[in-house]
Amino acid sequence: MGERFHLPAVASTLLPVALCILTLLPHSILGRPAEEENAGSSALLQRVKRGWVWNQFFVLEEYTGLEPLYIGKLHSDMDKGDGSIKYILSGEGAGTTFTIDDSTGDIHALQRLDREVKSQYLLRAQARNRLTDRPLEPESQFIVKIQDINDNEPRFLDGPYQATVPEMSNIGTSVIQLTATDADDPTYGNSARVVYSIVEGQPYFSVDAKTGVVRVSLADMDRETRENYTVVIQAKDMGGQLGGLAGTTTVNVTLGDINDNPPMFDQRLYQMSIPEAAPVGSVVGRIWAKDRDIGLNAEMVYNIIDGDGRDQFDISTDPTNLFGIITVKKPLNFEGKPSYTLKVEGANTHLDPSLRHRGPFKDVTIVHVSVEDVDEPPQFESPEYYVELSEDAEIGTLVKTISARDPDAANNTVRYSIDKSSDPEKFFYVELTTGSLMTVRSLDREEIGWHNITVLAMEMNNPTKISSVSVAVRVLDVNDNPPTLTHYLEAYVCENAKAGQLVKTVTAVDPDEPLGGNASTTAWLQRPLTTLTSPSETTKVHRHVQHGVDPDAAGGWSHQDQTVFYLPIFISDGEQPVQSSTSTLTVRVCSCDHDGNVLSCTAEAYTLPASLSRGALIAILACIFVLLVMILLMLSLRTHRKKPFLCDEEENVHENIVRYDDEGGGEEDTEAFDIAAMWNPREAHHHPGKMRQDMLPEIESLSRYVPQACVMGGGDSSVHGYVLAKLLDADMDACAPPYDSLQTYAYEGEGSVAESLSSLQSGTSNTDHEYDYLNDWGPRFKKLAEMYGVLETNTPQMW
Repeated sequence: MGERFHLPAVASTLLPVALCILTLLPHSILGRPAEEENAGSSALLQRVKRGWVWNQFFVLEEYTGLEPLYIGKLHSDMDKGDGSIKYILSGEGAGTTFTIDDSTGDIHALQRLDREVKSQYLLRAQARNRLTDRPLEPESQFIVKIQDINDNEPRFLDGPYQATVPEMSNIGTSVIQLTATDADDPTYGNSARVVYSIVEGQPYFSVDAKTGVVRVSLADMDRETRENYTVVIQAKDMGGQLGGLAGTTTVNVTLGDINDNPPMFDQRLYQMSIPEAAPVGSVVGRIWAKDRDIGLNAEMVYNIIDGDGRDQFDISTDPTNLFGIITVKKPLNFEGKPSYTLKVEGANTHLDPSLRHRGPFKDVTIVHVSVEDVDEPPQFESPEYYVELSEDAEIGTLVKTISARDPDAANNTVRYSIDKSSDPEKFFYVELTTGSLMTVRSLDREEIGWHNITVLAMEMNNPTKISSVSVAVRVLDVNDNPPTLTHYLEAYVCENAKAGQLVKTVTAVDPDEPLGGNASTTAWLQRPLTTLTSPSETTKVHRHVQHGVDPDAAGGWSHQDQTVFYLPIFISDGEQPVQSSTSTLTVRVCSCDHDGNVLSCTAEAYTLPASLSRGALIAILACIFVLLVMILLMLSLRTHRKKPFLCDEEENVHENIVRYDDEGGGEEDTEAFDIAAMWNPREAHHHPGKMRQDMLPEIESLSRYVPQACVMGGGDSSVHGYVLAKLLDADMDACAPPYDSLQTYAYEGEGSVAESLSSLQSGTSNTDHEYDYLNDWGPRFKKLAEMYGVLETNTPQMW
């Protein structure tokens, strides 16, 4: 059975020869003819033709027609044209990108094909019986390849580009290499063949047409003249032919700096000034050797190579390594030298050996420094003074002449004084104009051995300029203090003491130098002690035999004969003038036991009796303390009994006492009532010339309730009668003292429905007023209602 494969018209033009492949297939696959099955022939294999012819379909990309693009036709030799065979297409893009007519076998493309997206498709085709869907032939594969067209321009994927090339580079120096990519098929035609050209940047740069390498095309390009360049490179496909597609990119080229410019000072002479009082390290000024280069190539180092100020000034480079900083190296003195000259050199620190012919890479300038005069404080001849002075120096003795002068050219007059804090007790005085330091008080080495005095020097014309100097005065010792015993001396000796027994050790001190002195001590002793002489400061008093009298042979000591001995001790030192003193040692004769403990002395006991132990002493003190406590308790109880006890009635009386915190104004209280007038009604008189200042009453006086007989009796001098009389007079006499006075009460009427009861400054008039509302205020205002006669029932009179 033979099968044919029909190519489309477009594919037939591209493929000159159609390939046919014949294959042998077993009869079990292809099926046997009916006549062979009936004949029962032997199973001999025979060669038959395949039902499919394999080949490739080629179709151009980017088809833009309105109808589906016809790709090719599949046809089987078993197809008799009666429509009994159905063609089926499967594989990549079957049914979506490609479709087949199941009756005719025509294949069409349903979508626009793009080779750059997918270059080929693998499809499978099969012929089946339309009625039984039985495969008539095995499934075969074929490929649909997308043929490329020039539809993509070259592109620079990493643009725009940045590049750097050293200045002064030679022609042909490589700057950067560019690569453009073309998405078209590089194996088919010239669609992906790219050629490079320069659009902008000539004549400084050029580009290799094949490799895309950008190179320098102009020699001696100077960064200091122009630093940045913009180069536009174009890439065109189709080998640069007409009709090819092109793409461009930009290359920003920067010229790198090299040390090709020497430094140069912008001034040949710098003028600077500095005050003479400027401390060491002060900045005088700054200089700069300008370099057209940048970065490391512009870094400088400065040195003072000559001039009379090399030892007085120093120069260093600032942190940016560009400027030279001139500083003071030694203290300046305008009077000594008012100006200096410096020769300064500035040189590059990084040199390029290949560019030495452009040098020298250094420059020299002159710096003139003027020292400004400053009003300086006086200066002493010595930074400090040391003086030794004897403590017996007379008042007014010259200690030292302190001299200071004004270092300025004006040489102003200097005045001297002593800092009060350095000589608070005022032992010394300094002469105002000469600076002579003298004593004004007697010195005593034993009190103050050193005096540290601060002498001040001040300019006469400028009191703010003050300097000071320390004067150390050492007070030298003079033997002016006699030796003395260290403390009061008293000793005892037993009446049975033997000759040679130690009684007391005495010690003498001398405040003069050397410490302790060189004293010889002499003691004259009473009977039966002898005279002792010792050249040392410590003397031991012993019992000795004098004039052949033996106390033991005479019966020993007896405190009944003499109980107290006074031993004069004469003390003197060994220096000139000799100083001496006399002290007395009191020796008591006491009765002692065999162990030498004192039992008793006729005089006041020197020590406690040996028989009185510490426990007994504590017991006695405890008894005394208990006795004192008992006495205090008894006194306390006795005092407590004398207090009267208050009964409950008295306590109730105290609880009912009303306390008024508001006190009167004393003598200035003109509104207080004089109670003395109540007891002497006859002395009360009116001032006819004084008119009443208060308001007239709105109702009749309370005196209407007062019986006239009681009021007019005249003989009743009681307070009650006097008050009633005054009430009556107040109602009748317009010149009587005020029956009401204006008082200020901070809380009058607060919280009451009646508010203030004062008749002064009220808003009512002098006409009749009804007071019936007083009955509504409750029982507290019952008496007030009775006074104004508004009670509903007849009540007896209140008086």
